[in-house]
Amino acid sequence: MNPHTMFRVSPRRPSRWAAAGLALLVLEGSSLAQALLEGLARPIPGRSMRSTSAFRKGADGKYDPRAELLGTTERLSNSDARDVPPGQTQTVLDVQGPGVITHIWFTFRGPEPTPGAPQGAANHQEMLLRMYWDGRERPAVEAPVGDFFANAFGIRSEVISLPVIVEDADSYNCYWCMPFRKSARIEVVNESDKPLRGLYHNIDWIKRDSLPEDTPYFHAQYRQEYPVENGKDYLLLDTKGKGHYVGTVLSVRMRSPAWFGEGDEKIYIDGEEKPSIWGTGTEDYFLSAWGLKKCKTPYFGVPVFDQRGVGTYTSSYRWHLADPIVFNDGIKVTIEHWGWMSPDENPDYRAMSWNEREDDYSSVAFWYQTGVPTFAARAPHARERRLPSLDRTVVYAKDFADAQRRGTGPAGPQSLTRLYLEPQLLYKPEAAENAWIEIPFTVAKKEPLRLLINATLAPDYGRYQAALDGVKLGGPMDFFAADLASREFHLLDFWPEPGTYTLRLACVGKNPCSEGFYLGLESVRLRARRPRVEAMGHDKDKDWRRAPVLYK
Repeated sequence: MNPHTMFRVSPRRPSRWAAAGLALLVLEGSSLAQALLEGLARPIPGRSMRSTSAFRKGADGKYDPRAELLGTTERLSNSDARDVPPGQTQTVLDVQGPGVITHIWFTFRGPEPTPGAPQGAANHQEMLLRMYWDGRERPAVEAPVGDFFANAFGIRSEVISLPVIVEDADSYNCYWCMPFRKSARIEVVNESDKPLRGLYHNIDWIKRDSLPEDTPYFHAQYRQEYPVENGKDYLLLDTKGKGHYVGTVLSVRMRSPAWFGEGDEKIYIDGEEKPSIWGTGTEDYFLSAWGLKKCKTPYFGVPVFDQRGVGTYTSSYRWHLADPIVFNDGIKVTIEHWGWMSPDENPDYRAMSWNEREDDYSSVAFWYQTGVPTFAARAPHARERRLPSLDRTVVYAKDFADAQRRGTGPAGPQSLTRLYLEPQLLYKPEAAENAWIEIPFTVAKKEPLRLLINATLAPDYGRYQAALDGVKLGGPMDFFAADLASREFHLLDFWPEPGTYTLRLACVGKNPCSEGFYLGLESVRLRARRPRVEAMGHDKDKDWRRAPVLYK
């Protein structure tokens, strides 16, 4: 979006906002990019301003936000970041209007342990972004920093779109236009039990003499359901007033096998009882087709999509830039949570596409509105935003580096702080022959579980075959990748009897592109299935050894 304009539907006459620098980009016969550039050739009223974290030296030599910016050869001149202790709030903008914010940039240290934070630091899901216009008590924007920038689950992901850009997954930019009349205040709240390390910011805005009376305010609100509620579509936004809906970030942790994305978006305009805007599927709303995959475009994208499976993650964004959804009296934006289901979660024990699923959803809705919104949702504390673990058992492979648990070749712990909190087990055989490792685990009670491993991909890793107590599980797993990464490999859905089991990974060769036969294993995990799997009990008495099954 042009930082000096805003969208407004006006099919017959130019909007008054054009003269004020908040004009509608009418896209008749013109591309959005062309309109953006043409807007720069028009007069722009006002005066540019910036709020920055650049160092200001107080009388005691320490940072003082009221002091003048320091621009000398002193080392302190480059001390431009602030640490925010647990539970504390950093105000990054506090100015008087009228004006319009045109650009926001943040960066900060990652959550991995560093010499300055040996226990790690806050991740962006634990930081809450709040924006207040004109002294109102309730924030107009309230969302985790990550989710606001289409970075969900605390995972750092690259986003390249028009209003939001997260370059290299660590520089957070947005170009949403945010007008205010009297005042604007932006806060970052550290809701983690760890420090927020190295918060830098630059916030650009234009001070105006006035704004048109009908100028709407920018809003963004986070909400979540862990899991979604049966019999009720997931709610993204419900507000009374006049405005236009401009974007969605939707994040889903799958609790079941198969595919969640058959649910339609259903949008109710101006108080209607039945939605007049009704979609054809979740992936269709996010402008993809036949499922989702990682992508980044100006209008839509999927920053996170690892795979389909129990406990896996998908996060998508959709910006309504050239197609804002306009309402005059109110809007209600919902999406169904329907999709495919594995047979052991279906009452009739069959796989089908039209099942109400119980996955974990979170979202941010973006919209412009005049007046005060009536949406009642509020962002819960970071403790509640953190997804509860689904893992019944986690066995760290590093604890089994002894010689009797492996074949030929050395093994030992290796710290990969960018990937794992715990060290992985690095096994380094020189050839495939007699190269294997074994990891034992214990089952406490009989219940439906999924067996999986959390493993590393790397340029010199091999191919390995999994077997549980001598029973082959699936085909060989290829751990080669050009760049270092982690991935879950799902192996088996079963009802194991209580007792001790041994998972064996045996090398069967390597990818032609790989430089070696190594194996990096972080953990073996037993993951809980949805409660309805146990209630239905379709597979309870089946012998997994005779016919091992992995529902996909």
